[in-house]
Amino acid sequence: MGPLVVDLRRRAKNFLKRNGLLTLSVLAVLTGCVLGFSLRGSQLSTQAKIYFSFPGELLMRMLKMLILPLITSSLMSGLSSMESKACCRMGVLTVTYYLWTTFIAVVVGILLVIIIKPGVGTDMESNRLGGGPVMTSADALLDLIRNMVPSNLIEATFQQYKTDLLPILKLPARTVKPNFVYVVPDDSDPSGRTVYLELTPPPEIHYKTSPGSSQQMNVLGIVIFSATMGLLLGRMGERGAPLVNVCQCINECVMKIINAAVWYFPFGIIFLVAGKILDMQDPSTLGRKLGWYTITVLAGLFVHGLILLPLFYFILTRKNPFTYIRGLLQAMVIALATSSSSATLPITMKCLLENCQVDRQIARFVLPVGATINMDGTALYEAVAAIFIAQVNDYELDLGQLVTISITATAASIGAAGIPQAGLVTMVIVLTSVGLPPDDITLIVAIDWVLDRFRTMINVLGDALAAGIIAHLCRKDFPLRSNHVPRRSHDSGDNVPLTEMHTHKDCLFDNMSDSVHDAHTHTIYYNLCQV
Repeated sequence: MGPLVVDLRRRAKNFLKRNGLLTLSVLAVLTGCVLGFSLRGSQLSTQAKIYFSFPGELLMRMLKMLILPLITSSLMSGLSSMESKACCRMGVLTVTYYLWTTFIAVVVGILLVIIIKPGVGTDMESNRLGGGPVMTSADALLDLIRNMVPSNLIEATFQQYKTDLLPILKLPARTVKPNFVYVVPDDSDPSGRTVYLELTPPPEIHYKTSPGSSQQMNVLGIVIFSATMGLLLGRMGERGAPLVNVCQCINECVMKIINAAVWYFPFGIIFLVAGKILDMQDPSTLGRKLGWYTITVLAGLFVHGLILLPLFYFILTRKNPFTYIRGLLQAMVIALATSSSSATLPITMKCLLENCQVDRQIARFVLPVGATINMDGTALYEAVAAIFIAQVNDYELDLGQLVTISITATAASIGAAGIPQAGLVTMVIVLTSVGLPPDDITLIVAIDWVLDRFRTMINVLGDALAAGIIAHLCRKDFPLRSNHVPRRSHDSGDNVPLTEMHTHKDCLFDNMSDSVHDAHTHTIYYNLCQV
């Protein structure tokens, strides 16, 4: 009995050592749900709810604080040490894979919503919003392109460009002749008294576009700028090494902050989830009105995230996808709690590097780009919601309109910010593309916060699986990796890896003679963090 007990203790200790944080995070989500539903009957005031949710708010602020330094340092240090050919190949494969999986997600959503028909016979009693200004698809597309090239890089760290629609009232001209003439009986006049009635028509409202901004980080612009800087730093050779090493040190420091901060996450998750449940409407009412819609969205996310994406991973890598996914569970739990793929980015990076053994350079490129443009769950959700609204309004969609929805949902998801409920903003583009009333978004707002958490999980899973696939396809382009990168053995005070720089011909001096530059490329390692 003694050896058996010792063996069980050893196994339990090893399990908790490997999965202790994951276990605590799952327990935190369950505890938050129980706590939230148990406090719903206490009728807490709005101020009390704010105080109650404060630890969860602190968790979100902590994660968002790390987004900017992680994206910039990852892309600059990752791309600077790549050969141009390898970088170009990896970039093309990454973007192509992301667009392909997003389109597949949209097709899955459209097929399921047509088969299940969640909106047929649904009686919606929601108060519709008044007809306000609606941004056109062209304006939204132009805003996306403008945000790719921010006019002010500092401003891009806290806000992005957004076209505003300003109302202009056009008063109608006064009519010379009366609209209606009535004859009212009068005792003094047997023929009656004539009354002239003039009806003034309502003023016409026109909207003109004006440049504006929204208080969200312009992640897309920062990603493109950082990627460009990283590529050019790599071309600069030795002269770019100091800045590359600064980015390397920042990246390592951010990862150390994450390793220390993750132990606060279970405590923050409890109050983050419980606070959301306290703000939720009556679950029975939501289930009656939006039950089939919720089932359709969750079924689509299940099919895409747990069947199709692992299938793509197995076909392209010939490896077991679920062994790989097991290392991502911590990131998926954080995504479920925060419903923000950008906020989950530091944890996803940690899981890929430590649990899945993905190459650092590939993770540093694929993950930030994926958190910006790869929104499989959001694209699927937007396609399902658009057709659901059409079914509620008894609006028949032909094949051309379904194709339009699939294309616009794919494009709109690229422009969706990696923040909670960003899909509602881009939903307007999908609805207006096929002539559906944008005000009907209010029909699904009540349940959106729940579905947003599950589609964020699929977004994060898609990014991580893409990193594994790209790492397999580009494995020949990265012969010197992780364990083979030399470290400074005589200095035990810092464990920062040396940065690999390919000193090929400097792009600023391409016209110089070959006698000045070596014909072959060689690798030099720098570590300015030790100075």
